Amino acid sequence: MKLITFAIPCYNSQEYMRHCIDTILTAKDDIEIVIINDGSKDDTLKIAKEYENKYPDIVKVVDQENQGHGEGVNQGIRNATGLYYKVVDSDDWVNESSLHDVIEKIKTLNEKPDMFIVNYVYEKENEQKVINYRSVFPKNRIFTWDEVGKFKVDQNILMHSVIYKTSVLKECKVELPKHTFYVDNIFVYFPLPFVKTMYYIDTDFYRYFIGRVDQSVNEAVMVKRIDQQIFVTKTMTESFDPYRFDKKLSKYLVHYLSMMYTICLLLATLGNKKNIKKELFQYLKSYNIKLYRHIKYFSPAALLRMPRFIVIPGYKIVRKIYKFN
Repeated sequence: MKLITFAIPCYNSQEYMRHCIDTILTAKDDIEIVIINDGSKDDTLKIAKEYENKYPDIVKVVDQENQGHGEGVNQGIRNATGLYYKVVDSDDWVNESSLHDVIEKIKTLNEKPDMFIVNYVYEKENEQKVINYRSVFPKNRIFTWDEVGKFKVDQNILMHSVIYKTSVLKECKVELPKHTFYVDNIFVYFPLPFVKTMYYIDTDFYRYFIGRVDQSVNEAVMVKRIDQQIFVTKTMTESFDPYRFDKKLSKYLVHYLSMMYTICLLLATLGNKKNIKKELFQYLKSYNIKLYRHIKYFSPAALLRMPRFIVIPGYKIVRKIYKFN
């Protein structure tokens, strides 16, 4: 069995996909790569087929009509034969030595955890910022939710940092919506209640490139697509009651949802859309009153109730400190 299936959803990725694929190929026969061409109009499919022909035992190409990043992830899961599953966006890449570390750890562990967590690096022009979890997770051993520490603002478990056991993803039946942005949050959030054991490897594995003006995480693009962010946030809210699990897991699920609502409310503030902020709180109050009270009064979202002329300068300071887009 392959140890990790790497899914690479691609849309018009001819300019950068080779770098992504080449870094993963350094793991050779221990991995498989599923490249999903999402209806690209450039040479993405041609390049993908070149790799499939050259590495037939490692690379598989799935060619589909344009259905969005989420369906690319879904196709990756459907075609995965590896013990673990990792999504890498085509404009990102992995660190080769870190990949070796992860592969060796999988090989040496007798008990295979449900989820690995690794560090990721924001890659900007002439600048890097590493996100690690040293203050949150025990190192060099398998642990459970009971042993998880407190998450800081920039320490959420994101698609960049998570490597799920493929059987967990198939057991929870995660299915991402088509033609929708920001669905990576659903991909990370939905399986968490099915995760019983974890292992943190303190290595800077995932390199997350930020800088293209058309990226979905570009601030102007996010404001324009606020409806997509709200749809994903509501989908996560309605997935399950975050308070029905053990204390530490519930605490993190609420923390994650708080982050999502904070982003929605911030985008509404940046776009000067007061009605959206009001509607979002009304929705939350009617759907889950306990979650509503937490987010409105005890989360970072509470700060967004202040006037816009205070929120925006404050946001710019936070963005400069945490360098998240």
